[in-house]
Amino acid sequence: MHEMGIVLHLAKTLDQTAEENKLTKIWRVTLQVGEVSGIMTDLFEDAWNYFRVRHPYLTEAKLEIETLPAVTWCDSCKREYETVKYGRTCPYCGSGETWLLRGNECIIKEIEAE
Repeated sequence: MHEMGIVLHLAKTLDQTAEENKLTKIWRVTLQVGEVSGIMTDLFEDAWNYFRVRHPYLTEAKLEIETLPAVTWCDSCKREYETVKYGRTCPYCGSGETWLLRGNECIIKEIEAE
């Protein structure tokens, strides 16, 4: 379960951000997670609830997760398409010369704090 490792890294990053910016409390964290990132959001939220109470800045912090759609680029026809719906084969030209453009990221979008 790599979600625990990611949440632990997130909590440490938020602690560091709070200290650098002289924050007293973090109330909400908005995270953008790509739909093919491999992160299972229900397990991620469980891990978040476990770790946040162990970090003074995060004890009351709410986690909001936004899903970013996965998009693939086709080098043959120079078009983008939905990764989850079509996979590695381009629906426009049938080429396999494709690569993931976005949708595997995990990004801190916003922190609400005092």
